[in-house]
Amino acid sequence: MKKLLISTIYLLLGFSVLGQDFDAFQYRTIGPNRGGRVTTVTGTPLLPGTFYLGASGAGVWKTDDYGTTWNNVSDGYFKTPSIGAIEVASNDPNIVYVGTGSDGIRSNIISGKGVYKSIDAGKTWTHIGLENVGQIGAVEIDPANSNIVWVAAIGNAFKPNEERGIYKTMDGGNTWEKVLFISNETGFADLELLPGNPNVVYAAAWKAQRTPWTIISGGENKEGGIYKSVNGGKDWVKLKDGLPKGLIGKIDLAVSPTDSSILYAVIEAPGKEGGVYKSVDQGKTFTQTSSNEGLVNRPFYYTNIELDPTNPDIVYSNANPLLKSTDGGKTWKRMSVPHGDNHDIWLNPNNPDLLIQCNDGGANISHNGGKTWSTQFNQPTAEIYQVAVDDQYPYWVYGAQQDNTTIAIPSSAPTASGPQGTQIMMDVGGCETGPAIPKPGDPNVVYNNCKGRFSVFNKITGTDREYSIGASNIYGHNPKDLKYRFQRVAPIHVSPHDPDVVYMGSQYLYKTRNNGQIWQTISPDLTANEDDKQVISGSPITRDITGEEYYSTLYSIRESKIKPGLIWTGSNDGVISVTQDGGQTWANVTPKKMPKGGRVESVEPSQFDPAKAYITVDRHLLGDTTPYIYKTDDYGKNWTLISTESNGIPSDYSARVLREDPKTEGLLYAGTEFGMFISFNDGETWKAFQQNLPVTPITDIIINRGDLVLSTMGRGFWILDNISALRDSKINALAEEPVLFKPENTYRYRTPWGSGDFPNYPSTSVSIDYYLPKELKSGVSLEIFNAEGKSVSKIVSDSTQLKSTKEQVEDMGLSMVFVYVDTKLETKKGINRFEWDLREKGAWSSNKSRSYKNGPMVPPGSYTAKLTVDGKTLEQPFQILMDPRLEQEGISLETIKEQLALQNQVNQLLSEARKFQSDLEKKIKETKNKEEKEKLENVLKTIKNDEGAYPQQMMVAQISYLSNIIGGSDKKPGNEEIERFKELQELFNQTKRQVDL
Repeated sequence: MKKLLISTIYLLLGFSVLGQDFDAFQYRTIGPNRGGRVTTVTGTPLLPGTFYLGASGAGVWKTDDYGTTWNNVSDGYFKTPSIGAIEVASNDPNIVYVGTGSDGIRSNIISGKGVYKSIDAGKTWTHIGLENVGQIGAVEIDPANSNIVWVAAIGNAFKPNEERGIYKTMDGGNTWEKVLFISNETGFADLELLPGNPNVVYAAAWKAQRTPWTIISGGENKEGGIYKSVNGGKDWVKLKDGLPKGLIGKIDLAVSPTDSSILYAVIEAPGKEGGVYKSVDQGKTFTQTSSNEGLVNRPFYYTNIELDPTNPDIVYSNANPLLKSTDGGKTWKRMSVPHGDNHDIWLNPNNPDLLIQCNDGGANISHNGGKTWSTQFNQPTAEIYQVAVDDQYPYWVYGAQQDNTTIAIPSSAPTASGPQGTQIMMDVGGCETGPAIPKPGDPNVVYNNCKGRFSVFNKITGTDREYSIGASNIYGHNPKDLKYRFQRVAPIHVSPHDPDVVYMGSQYLYKTRNNGQIWQTISPDLTANEDDKQVISGSPITRDITGEEYYSTLYSIRESKIKPGLIWTGSNDGVISVTQDGGQTWANVTPKKMPKGGRVESVEPSQFDPAKAYITVDRHLLGDTTPYIYKTDDYGKNWTLISTESNGIPSDYSARVLREDPKTEGLLYAGTEFGMFISFNDGETWKAFQQNLPVTPITDIIINRGDLVLSTMGRGFWILDNISALRDSKINALAEEPVLFKPENTYRYRTPWGSGDFPNYPSTSVSIDYYLPKELKSGVSLEIFNAEGKSVSKIVSDSTQLKSTKEQVEDMGLSMVFVYVDTKLETKKGINRFEWDLREKGAWSSNKSRSYKNGPMVPPGSYTAKLTVDGKTLEQPFQILMDPRLEQEGISLETIKEQLALQNQVNQLLSEARKFQSDLEKKIKETKNKEEKEKLENVLKTIKNDEGAYPQQMMVAQISYLSNIIGGSDKKPGNEEIERFKELQELFNQTKRQVDL
């Protein structure tokens, strides 16, 4: 009965909060500003500086300055960040078509969601159908009519589907016709229109499917090959003469714009049959020009061929590496590009030396035919596998970037980091797969995995010491022959009870106490380990075993924070296990009704009840996109599905990760394939928690010091600062009364001034969240009081309120009350957030917009926020905490208070001096007597700088300079500063006595 009552309350609270708008809670990105995997690129000859890139998990980006800057143009419009093809109309650069769903179907590929169209060069987009075709390999626009568009649909990457095929629209995407279909297992990777006659079409069929344990690329000859239509897709013939007769896999095509009789194809086929084929008679016959292995290296992932638009003998092959032929495909030479794993290339038909190329490191542009390239360090499109944080101040964020390195990035800008917008990141050992886990208590030590290999990185020495379990290279092996099966993203977990205890998983769970020098096996095989899944990956043509296909391995590990030795594991073949005695005994607690074989992306022991835990299971690699999130409260004996069809998470949003809030029981955060969700009632109901976060898979979540920290598969790391309001029970009962949420205790960091530049490192502030039951034009103010009850800052929402304050800002004199207008103190209905910059009153200025602004930071201590709404006042206490780094330096609270007292004295003197200067200037203008005017002007010269370059710094400037010296950093004031203040005070007093104002 008690459980039923709690569930009912949860449900009611859920309905209350579901109506609320979370827009006040905005995420910020911290990078890395380093490109991730880009699968397609294009440009337009009509605007030679304009190019587009389509990323595997970051959407569509555009540059109009030759790659100097890139800007996302798909956010807010696309349902998926996975891009397969982009095409710009040849006669109108405003018309752009995008096919979603990348064509390199590796295990972390994101599903396509159809075709999008823009008629304003990417400013806005319209979804125009084909939502269920899966991955799209190519889009082609009729050069004579941009309403005629062709699409090559590879299909669903993880299961057969009837929507595979070649599609055509005659009306700009309003209606589509499937004009070629082979089977529900065979789709089309590419198509080309004949230059000069777009009714002639070539299409490349491809049988393809990905499972968790293998990649199927190709099939019998009848299941693949090249097709041709000469009547706009009404009829098709299969081209055969000179092409492989047996097994055939992925194919890419290229037709010469200058000689339409010439057609190239790069073909996946067994042995020497794989390679480049050429036809000089529009496909009637083909001749193999090369069987160079580099042309069909990992064909399911690469396979792209392109021609110089002015010379049919110059051919480019995107694979690993990028190859170029200048003799019609007979011989090939490697081209140097900024990154490996190449996917696409586009050359300007008016100037083929101007080109764009893409790879796993991003997109890069060349003006000189590939001799030099634009940077990839301006594309925040990194695919990050997981996230961790250290215990520095400010904390740093860790993860591993696909096809790059592990990364550590500060969560906010350290003072020594230089100007805003400067990217700081550090490689911390291991490799692209991670995880990278900093040691609690010592952020200079980082535990790593690199494709199953364990190592310990030391930041001070830069040494990465490997202590791998088994000390064996497992690449390329049949998993059934391996002693230890490690996923390439094999999990590492540090005990929350002992930072020297590290766990790692293959099919077994291991434990080390000495950085991996000695490993102890503490479990039996904790996977399903079905024999038919332990196979060599890659069939029927190309072997492909990189570790991501190893099935029946551990994928997630967590030890309870409240009960040592209580450890949960999840495998990538759907097994949940638990031990309550540190590994001596184990129980298989897999939910009985859960479909088999899914990847257990996360296990999350509760931080409030040792018997309680949560799991997320992802089955989209098995063709099932249902989100599976389960909860147990009896150590796994029974499980409840908390992601049902009707409780908030869409049925095709595969579950990636769930984390429980460490301070509020029942507050859950879930990351899915297409975004974030939140539950305030322990999973009874879910609410989208996306806000400004781009649509991309959320790969991991961590809650640290009141922040929500995310990693994504395509957009790097994101942080939502200060989630204290979410933890407040009042958020579940917002109604007709205003609410002031308790602010999170905030560390008093000195950081560079914030900006909108990338990465987004804001200046230190206290986030103050409040709820308004209705929109108000005025009557909202916020006042901050210190522990002595003295007001240090008052903020109003509009200038008319200043006149109603006891002391108007214009006439405040040197009162300690600081009242100012800030339009960011919003008055809209719903939840609002104001960032208080910890500043008390600064010096007076004749410039009203600057007057009393940018004062010194208040000292650490206890404070109270008082919100006034229509005469009703609400109060909440909070703490401003000392920067621990200062304490290590010997800077005490008393030191800061001593410094602040002197700074306020200097600012008071500066205010008096500036007002004196202002009054003196007014009197000079009013004075008619020449001698008296000259006397006043001479006095003015002693306090005000002359105009022009490098003037001598006079009294007002000298006082301002002293203020900056004292307030520039936290320190004990120097004797020179104290004496200089006395000197300037006396000098000012002498000056005042010369003039009667």
